[in-house]
Amino acid sequence: MSNLAFSSFTLIGVDAQKFLQGQVTVNTEYLSENVTQYTAICDLKGRIHFGLWLKKRNPEEFELVTTQDQAEEFAKHIQKYGAFSKMKLEQIGAVFPTLNGATTDFSDSETDISAWKVAAIQQGQAYINQAIEGLFQPQELRLHQRGAVNYDKGCYLGQEVIARLWFKAKPKAWLHVVQGSGDVPAQGEQLNKGVQVVNSTAFENGFIALVVARPEALTELEVTVLDLPESLSGDVARPQ
Repeated sequence: MSNLAFSSFTLIGVDAQKFLQGQVTVNTEYLSENVTQYTAICDLKGRIHFGLWLKKRNPEEFELVTTQDQAEEFAKHIQKYGAFSKMKLEQIGAVFPTLNGATTDFSDSETDISAWKVAAIQQGQAYINQAIEGLFQPQELRLHQRGAVNYDKGCYLGQEVIARLWFKAKPKAWLHVVQGSGDVPAQGEQLNKGVQVVNSTAFENGFIALVVARPEALTELEVTVLDLPESLSGDVARPQ
């Protein structure tokens, strides 16, 4: 049985879209309505503090899902930064994930979260929970290749660092999916100097995991590097 769980919120009000635009990595003005999009709220160092599944009902109503272990901290964050915005955050309750192509949808109908974890890892759908908050920046997790980062929008938390890395540099390590034998490594664990675990779970008498790694460092480990979906298999750097 998985100990991973999810919590749903609504954010409703005339300032909802404007507020989120200054918080999340995606451009909320361009979001298609009623389509779930993964995105992030970063810290001022450009590292992901909260991972969010975001669904825009209309410019004044959004549904947001976090991992349950980040829900309380997330609510406090919104209340702090949105204290003077005309909107209301309400926690709805527990929800359950279903893989839907290149994204994940949620409902109040119970699903097999352990099976979802395997499928999400296989599809490169990295997610942030409390164990790894503040460890990774969006480009390392290929979030821009999932439509989760807009590099041309205005200011948001961590934007300066995130934009500088995109336009002037390149990550030294980035997301891969690996399969190995033995115990399941913990989130955030360094498998060696150049490989850090993002998400992991038991799979076929061993484990499957998403890792942020230098490609050459993976060759030093007894793991099999699996193929990511085509949309996530390209160079993470900005096209020149």
